[in-house]
Amino acid sequence: MAQPLSGTVTVEDLYRLPLDGRRYELVEGNLLSEPLPGARHGRVAARVARVLGEFVESGNLGEVLICDTGFVLARSPDTVRGPDVAFVSRDRYDAAGDAPTAFPGAPDLAVEVLSPADRPADVHAKVADYLAAGTRLVWVIDAEPGRQSVTVYRRLLEPRILREGERLDGGDVLPGFSEPVSELF
Repeated sequence: MAQPLSGTVTVEDLYRLPLDGRRYELVEGNLLSEPLPGARHGRVAARVARVLGEFVESGNLGEVLICDTGFVLARSPDTVRGPDVAFVSRDRYDAAGDAPTAFPGAPDLAVEVLSPADRPADVHAKVADYLAAGTRLVWVIDAEPGRQSVTVYRRLLEPRILREGERLDGGDVLPGFSEPVSELF
């Protein structure tokens, strides 16, 4: 997945990088780059964003963010992660303002759709970073045929795996949200 490219980098440095067609994240001041995901990844991420967006907009609950929006999860050294889809509650989003760069804090919900290049240890590290920074719910979606599932994290060491025939819910982060797992694929 991600390969370290340089030494200590800040959030501000990250947003001054030249556009080079790569996606970057920061982990404890280390710049990471990963290959662009494939079409299946994009299709599933778009579907999740649409379903979440419709639910969130209907109740004016907050904002659904896509396209690897950066979230500042830690400072000194800086960690900025970019989930495939994220939700931030209305109060938190309004308090932070509509930032032109990374959102100053963790999302309430982070959604990661696995890519072929993702290694389990890297995905586990992302989940750990989100939860440690205050993300209340993380969904990791495996869209690979034959493995289609959603792993739900509220705590790092207590994942719950949902498969076809089960429903994904928003718990206390998005009360009332419920979607058949099969509809995400």
